[in-house]
Amino acid sequence: MQVKKKSKFVIGTIVAVSVGFGSWSMYASGPAEVVPEEEKESVQENEDVAVEGYDAELPNVEILATGGTIAAVGDERTDLADYTAGEIEIQDLIEQVPELEDIANVTGEDITGVSSNDINNEILLELAHEVNERLASDDVDGIVITHGTNTLEETAYFLNLVVDSEKPVVMVGAMRPDTAMSSDGELNLYNAVLLAGHEEAKDRGVMISQNDRIGSARDVSKTNTMQIDTFTSTEMGYLGNIIDGEPRFYTETTRTHTANSEFDVSDVEELPEVDIIYTHQSDRSYMFEAAADQGVDGLIVAGAGNGGMSSNAREGAEYAHDNGVMVVRSSRVGNGVVTPDEDSDFLTSDTLNPVKLVFY
Repeated sequence: MQVKKKSKFVIGTIVAVSVGFGSWSMYASGPAEVVPEEEKESVQENEDVAVEGYDAELPNVEILATGGTIAAVGDERTDLADYTAGEIEIQDLIEQVPELEDIANVTGEDITGVSSNDINNEILLELAHEVNERLASDDVDGIVITHGTNTLEETAYFLNLVVDSEKPVVMVGAMRPDTAMSSDGELNLYNAVLLAGHEEAKDRGVMISQNDRIGSARDVSKTNTMQIDTFTSTEMGYLGNIIDGEPRFYTETTRTHTANSEFDVSDVEELPEVDIIYTHQSDRSYMFEAAADQGVDGLIVAGAGNGGMSSNAREGAEYAHDNGVMVVRSSRVGNGVVTPDEDSDFLTSDTLNPVKLVFY
């Protein structure tokens, strides 16, 4: 995992969040004393500088950056597939969207800068701890996380289970690099900040904001390798849309999430190791046996149709189960419910796809 970059900044020139910080700092180190008028005037001038660029009427939104295509650089403006992810720091991305100053007091920090293919359990835990710590502050109204789209839905659903707050958390990415002609990153970032600071976005679970859509972390998945409208929720639908700079919600998720979730990672230092095995015709049992012998904690079976497995795959899954591995049946189809199998001890995924089921 890359070392966290400490380049934290604020739009405008804000130094202190609350008026009076300068006066407080004068007294913090000792007992109260009379301050000469000229010093009071100096302190007042410092306070005015400190809050320049800060609007008390606007929400405070923090952006945590992890890399991805939204921060990618290509050699040519026409490079839509050949580029390097995570090259641009969050400060530079935000400065490209000055309109953010009109909708929120925005701060940003680079947590890491990688392709989302390289997001791992260590980064996930760090991100969860960062989000929970920041949302616990009264000075933060919402969080935006920039992320590569390849595994964005996985991080989103993990956070949907472990974030302990009703404040908005919004995941956002881009399908085209920042250097591309007609890149989608700037508007996606603007909409994500708008959503994270919106009063009606509270207590809706972690959301994915992409291509003017608002999706639930549980139900939205990447469905196209290249098109900008890749994130869809075929069966469950979207939570809403962003229309002309205004979030409009039409549905809500009924499944437990965030502040009401039973999961707590505040003292967790390591996540379980879970693998996914994709079934197919003529598959064999050795993949299951190898995973079990390697000591994984869980196996997700991406089965055919309603979680179906061949005789060989079932034999392998039973071997894993008998050796202490939790086995869960899911489907490679992408939509629909996987129903329980009364003839086995395997768990089932309900409507979760295999990659999200890893965290449940």
